Amino acid sequence: MLKNYLKIAFRNIRKNKLFSFLNIAGLSIGMAVCIMIMLFVNYEQGFDSIHTKNIYRLDEVQNWEGMVAPQKVALSMYPMGPTLLEEFPEILNFTRVRPGGELRFKDQEKEAMLTETMWADSSFFQIFDFKLVEGNRATALTEPYSIVLTEKSAEKIFGETSPLGKSLTLSEQDTISYTITAVLEDIPENSHLRFEALTSFSSYVGPQAMDNWGGNWLTTYLELGDEANLEAMESKFPAFLVSHMGEEGAGGYELFLQPLSEVHAGSTDITHDYINYQKFDGAYTRIFFYIALIVLFIAGINFVNLSSAKSISRAMEIGVRKASGASKPQLYLQFIGESIMISLMAMVLAAVLVSLALPFLNEFSQRQLEFPLFRNPLFLVSMLLGAVLVGTLSGLYPALYLSNFNPVKVLKGSPVTGKRKADFRNVLVVVQFSCAIFLIISTLFASRQVRFMQEKDLGFKHEQVITIPFGQRLTDRYETLKQALLASSQVEEVTASGQRLGNNLHQTGITFHGVGPAVNLATSQVVVDPDFLDVYKIELIAGRNFNDTEADNGNTYLINESLAKELIQKDGENRDIESLIGSQFGFSGMDSAGRLVGIVKDFNFNSLHHKIETLTIFNQRNWGFEELSVKISGENVPEALAQIESIWNTQIPEREFEYQFLDDHFKELYRADRTVNAIVGMLTGLSILISCLGLFGLVSFTLEQRVKEIGIRKVLGASVATVVAILSKDFIKLVLVAIVFAVPISWYVVDQWIQDFAYRIDIEWWVFAVSGLVAILIALATVSSQAFKAALMNPVKSLKSE
Repeated sequence: MLKNYLKIAFRNIRKNKLFSFLNIAGLSIGMAVCIMIMLFVNYEQGFDSIHTKNIYRLDEVQNWEGMVAPQKVALSMYPMGPTLLEEFPEILNFTRVRPGGELRFKDQEKEAMLTETMWADSSFFQIFDFKLVEGNRATALTEPYSIVLTEKSAEKIFGETSPLGKSLTLSEQDTISYTITAVLEDIPENSHLRFEALTSFSSYVGPQAMDNWGGNWLTTYLELGDEANLEAMESKFPAFLVSHMGEEGAGGYELFLQPLSEVHAGSTDITHDYINYQKFDGAYTRIFFYIALIVLFIAGINFVNLSSAKSISRAMEIGVRKASGASKPQLYLQFIGESIMISLMAMVLAAVLVSLALPFLNEFSQRQLEFPLFRNPLFLVSMLLGAVLVGTLSGLYPALYLSNFNPVKVLKGSPVTGKRKADFRNVLVVVQFSCAIFLIISTLFASRQVRFMQEKDLGFKHEQVITIPFGQRLTDRYETLKQALLASSQVEEVTASGQRLGNNLHQTGITFHGVGPAVNLATSQVVVDPDFLDVYKIELIAGRNFNDTEADNGNTYLINESLAKELIQKDGENRDIESLIGSQFGFSGMDSAGRLVGIVKDFNFNSLHHKIETLTIFNQRNWGFEELSVKISGENVPEALAQIESIWNTQIPEREFEYQFLDDHFKELYRADRTVNAIVGMLTGLSILISCLGLFGLVSFTLEQRVKEIGIRKVLGASVATVVAILSKDFIKLVLVAIVFAVPISWYVVDQWIQDFAYRIDIEWWVFAVSGLVAILIALATVSSQAFKAALMNPVKSLKSE
């Protein structure tokens, strides 16, 4: 019997080539989308999964006077780890890490730049389960000037030779030598901790740092016991801070614990998150998953609609089977079996589509997703079971519908369809297009939001500016390098700063002396060269810029409008911001205050995910610069880069020339948003394609049933346009109903989504109108393609009796 069922199934597939193709194509696209999104979701959820201990990151909420709003930061204080371990029995261990930046090492005659290094406590390998190839986990980072290399960085410096026990010397400081104590496997791609080398914390920090309460410059991880009560622990943190910092010192801080599993995908609202590779919003991962299910649901609707519509052609077969004694369960088994067979065919095609599409998904998502079809038996079994499940669910209604045909009526030639069946199919079409229209609207708004952030005026000019990593150790050579660069015909202006615009700037406390008592606030801060405002065209609205004189160095300050308004409010005086010029102003704790010499117009020094914070700009060259900003003419970019590189190699030959256009840096800030937009757009396009395949099939079926009606209308004088309009209007009505359902749902979802952005677009009515019009035009094109074909048929052939 099974063999007979298979034979009939293949016969039906061959007989109804168009419907079989539409069913298989629709299901395969839906399945391919689901597989790729599940690979993405699995990759995201697998971040840091190699670590087996109960690890939490210690984060802070900082809420000092002068801040626009409280902000979460992925920073903590040096004494917190050991002190918490001592006072909280729930904590089993701790480790601290800090970005070490780039270091250039030399081994005899060979030099190598390691761009991603970190400082780490001796307990690092006791908490994290990174695999060591050589060395002792317990002692690898115990001694000062110990260094642990990854396999890749070890090979870069030493080739195939084991580096264990060998020494590396900092190229810029020949007096400092690091001993290689271990080599570890290359860091997995889905690890939020990324580094080429670890150096021991004790190389840089001594016991006196245990008194440094208030300095937030590292990240602390805690290992908790399995029975630890997080709420109970966090409720004790305020008293812990007060006991070590006093009431006043602890007033601007809160502590909270973040599970390691949430660091990668649950930190979008956490700033100063310097150690978080491929940081991503976990909410988007869930959104992708739901959209993938929607696409698969749309494909399933296609199957149900097409199968039930095509059932008329199988009415006589079912009637004969029932008259011959076939039971309903046997018919169920047959039709669901056919559905599963089509689903399995679709799964094979889906696997091919995934293999072809995955490289493109990896390219724009910046991930390394793999399709382990035959390498992972469990994955293959899951795909097969998924295909069986999809086939069963998709074929359930058609099987019930077909098996309920009355054999007497069928064999007499009575109609087997009714209004209720047609209405059900119409409902499915409405649901299908509602989903597609919802995705069209969402894609348009997501695209507009991303474009808005990329094109919004930030309050400064960043075009044709290249940034070059510099480093505080080279600050004494800055002026010479600057003058050499300015002598280039392709260079217009040069400046330097302690941090790059577009990043989370460091924060500090300031003290302002106005007409009332001293005002103490917290602000973002950046140290700059006197030409910084000129290079970036930042508008000065009161006072003056820095002078390039020794008198201005370290004694003068600029602030932004937001900080000026905050100072006036705190000072208790209702006056113009210009009156602040000349006031005593400086960093908290300094022996003597400097002077406030200028106020700049507010500009977005951070990404547009954040509102403009208060800002202090100062000129203190002995603090050192981390980055050069070189504005080029833009007439001949390759020539400009070549000249800058040549000057760099002459002035600083020991360090490799690296650069990035600031425009590209700002694009990077919105990479996650662009990734979301691209993936949602791709899913939207596929959902529309699947919907059109289903609509195409239904139109083809409907025209088969109305072929004589079309012939009669043409004989009676109906034009082609009239026939097309009659055939199209019923389907267009369904799309209009779908728009009515999709618009309010879309409005609500989009409104909730854009609330996460500090600067956001307005929800405008025309986007919904355009989305609806697009859906109507797509549906009209799909319907009309078949309707024109039917309308142009010779009515003689249509009316000829069988």
